[in-house]
Amino acid sequence: MAMPRKTGWMIVTLSASLTLAACGQAEQKTASHTDHAKHTTHASTDQLEQTSSPTIAPSFLKETDSSIQTIYLSVAKHQDLLEKMPCYCGCGESAGHTSNYDCFIADQTESGQTTWTTHGITCGTCLDIAAQSIVAYQQGTPIKQIRDDIDTTYAKTGATPTPTPAL
Repeated sequence: MAMPRKTGWMIVTLSASLTLAACGQAEQKTASHTDHAKHTTHASTDQLEQTSSPTIAPSFLKETDSSIQTIYLSVAKHQDLLEKMPCYCGCGESAGHTSNYDCFIADQTESGQTTWTTHGITCGTCLDIAAQSIVAYQQGTPIKQIRDDIDTTYAKTGATPTPTPAL
């Protein structure tokens, strides 16, 4: 079955971002993201920036790879999905996050004002979960299956997931 051009581009872009995130972030010094103790500082070191719309990227993304920018803007379009996905980096305990969505967006008002957080750019786990969830959703995978896949994959890390309600 041929993959639509737009979906194929998104998968390639998000896959590249996952590779870059795993290799390029200062926090990620090991091949697998198992050192969750470093996440105890997220709450105090995350920076917030507000934009007037979820389609306007925060300025802190200007220094990142375009694929990370793509993930951030995609998160803003998939709030309902990512609020149902847990994060397994330890941010539930250290930063009070309740889902993977919180790793990228701290608040969004009805008028569209979006408060972005730098948390996601510092963590390959956050980026991986968001990208995997969005790509699977765009390919038609049911949300419950995406959640089950994320839980199965990341539960092996031993990290405590965010307190995301069960589906």
